[in-house]
Amino acid sequence: MDRLQILALYDWADGACFRHPCKGTVPTAVVGVLHPPAVGEREVRACAECVIALEEERRERARRGESGMHPDADRRVAE
Repeated sequence: MDRLQILALYDWADGACFRHPCKGTVPTAVVGVLHPPAVGEREVRACAECVIALEEERRERARRGESGMHPDADRRVAE
């Protein structure tokens, strides 16, 4: 999959990227959910640059056989 195809798999909304909070409010996608004890559910959001980086990391782990997934599997980082 190319970059645009990967990004098209996500739902985008303005938010703060967990890796780049200094960017302020930018288009982000949910890449995970945290459940801290007294707070409830918190979304982890990432900008397009980070979504691509996370997908590349996932693909590399799959290539090395560390994830049990095929490197080219079509999959979102988190739902």
